[in-house]
Amino acid sequence: MPTSTETLLSLRDIHVHYGGVKALDGASVYIDEGEVVALMGPNGAGKSTILKAIFGLAPIESGKVLWEGQEFKPISHEVVRRGISFVPQGRRVFRHLTVLENLEIGGWEIRSAKERYERIENVLELFPALRAKLKAKSGTLSGGQQQMLAIARGLMTDPKVLLLDEPSLGLAPKIVKEVFAKIKEVNEKRRMAIFVVEHNLKSLLEITSRAYVLDKGKIYTEGVPSEIVKNGILEKVFLGKA
Repeated sequence: MPTSTETLLSLRDIHVHYGGVKALDGASVYIDEGEVVALMGPNGAGKSTILKAIFGLAPIESGKVLWEGQEFKPISHEVVRRGISFVPQGRRVFRHLTVLENLEIGGWEIRSAKERYERIENVLELFPALRAKLKAKSGTLSGGQQQMLAIARGLMTDPKVLLLDEPSLGLAPKIVKEVFAKIKEVNEKRRMAIFVVEHNLKSLLEITSRAYVLDKGKIYTEGVPSEIVKNGILEKVFLGKA
């Protein structure tokens, strides 16, 4: 496990059980500043559980979570203050609130109205299509626009690490391409580290610098995405031959 000062977040030997089911069985991952890291594997491999464990939404039985080298116990509101933001799958925008109100909720911890306004402006620079929709109810947006809003809302805390769970879920191929282009833009313009769980492997591998492959709650392998594809590891895992 790298000990570089650039390592923002790491999980070491994490075990998560739901009843008698092992969701994570000794998983260890890390992410450095500015990286886009993929979590890949079949359904039930433990990908989303890693994100939930980081954000305090999964019961960690044993293991360590470290932020900038210091161990901490993940509790959602404290995780946000440390600089971690989570965009869950299914978009989950507040459909009866406007786009602007959704963004304001994303910045609920910002005390200063001036700073909150500046954060909204910064986010809209990344997502200009949302500016024309600020007064629209979020439920009237297209699926792609709702996903953009969910990511934009997650950026309101100006995080160092962004956790994305299945950002392309339920979106048309053209919109998926736009969403992943935007994720890459966020990474490059903000130098933001991004952990992303995604089933759309082609889109995912085009923007990631490193990837973990999970199988049955364990890390099966870790490395450069192109090498993982070249070596046929994904086929082995997804076909149950790992």
